[in-house]
Amino acid sequence: MLDLNLPPVTLKIKKQAGKNYVFDRLRKQFVRLTPEEYVRQRFVSFLIEYKQYPEGLLSNEANIELGNVNRRCDTVLYDKFLQPQMIIEYKSSKVPLDQSVFDQIGRYNMSLQVPWLVISNGLQHYCCFIDKKKGEYSFLKEIPGYEEL
Repeated sequence: MLDLNLPPVTLKIKKQAGKNYVFDRLRKQFVRLTPEEYVRQRFVSFLIEYKQYPEGLLSNEANIELGNVNRRCDTVLYDKFLQPQMIIEYKSSKVPLDQSVFDQIGRYNMSLQVPWLVISNGLQHYCCFIDKKKGEYSFLKEIPGYEEL
């Protein structure tokens, strides 16, 4: 697989019926290994192993309702009271992180109202903090550790 701008990690990969599958440590099952899934698995491992995010507070493919339509956030981080705190959206490393990706995560946040938004294609990562009290947002230079949130 393509080298990403993330620390190395060992993923459990298996081949079944000619297709590759990767073990998703959050969903506790093997899922199809697509380019986007590869970014997700590497990024989740980065958050857990390098940024000390509690594995039990992260959820992949979290269901949300947008209007009358059900959608799935790639990854959601919850606080200890199980309130959503961060939405993370992944794209394949070949997909540029353009305005459409920011619009997508912004729509998801209309439902969850989290203070942290992160997007990554494995090569570039953007993290935005939304200060609701001040009505401002700011982009961080790097993904914060769990204790910094």
